[in-house]
Parts: sequence; structure tokens; C-alpha cells
Amino acid sequence: VQLQASGGGLVEAGGSLRLSCTASGLTFTVYGMGWFRQAPGKEREFLAAINQIGGSTAYANSVKGRFTISRDNAKNTVYLQMNSLKSEDTAVYYCAASLRRAPSTRELVAYWGQGTQVTVSS
Repeated sequence: VQLQASGGGLVEAGGSLRLSCTASGLTFTVYGMGWFRQAPGKEREFLAAINQIGGSTAYANSVKGRFTISRDNAKNTVYLQMNSLKSEDTAVYYCAASLRRAPSTRELVAYWGQGTQVTVSS
């Protein structure tokens, strides 16, 4: 199983980025998908999750209204659209997969992606 994340980079505060995560080696349509992030010296935290068919989503309060998770099952890909970025959004962002449910906690995650760095300059 491989989750390949991409789309990170350096952006100014107030800007936008879209992260992508493409899965291989698993049956994508039976996995809920999610995004987490980890800043230096902090624990990995939940950001957003989506169920297997994309009909249900959940967000952390810190990103609600700014970030949007979506998925394209035909492309085995999950996305995270990030708008109105703040300096405190700087972190390594990880995609995650959970069998038959949206991964809203680290304990539910079966597979992790390799992480992509997002840096927001103020």
C-alpha cells in the first residue's frame, strides 16, 4: 500500500494550496480517507476526513470553513483544498486511510502517506 501526497510548498499568509494524495495497492472505494498534520514539537493532529463514497465529511474546528476535503474514486485520489492560510498552518501534512470509516483519529488510521511540507509565511 502506498499513499503518495503532493502539493505542499511555501505560500504567503492568506493564500491557498491544494494537496493531493493518490493511493495504490488497496481498494480505494472501501477506505475512508483523511488528512492530519504535525508541526515541530507537536503531536500529529486530525484535520479532515471523508467517507468511502464522499458523502460525509468531518473537520477539526481549527480548519472548518477554510479547508475542504474531497475525493475522486475514479483517480484513487483525495484532496485537501486549503484557503486563507495562516502561519500556524505550517506543518507536515499527512494523508491517511482507514478501512470502511472516515479516519477522524490517529487510532483509526491503517495507512499513512509520507507527508508533504506546507510553510506559510507571515
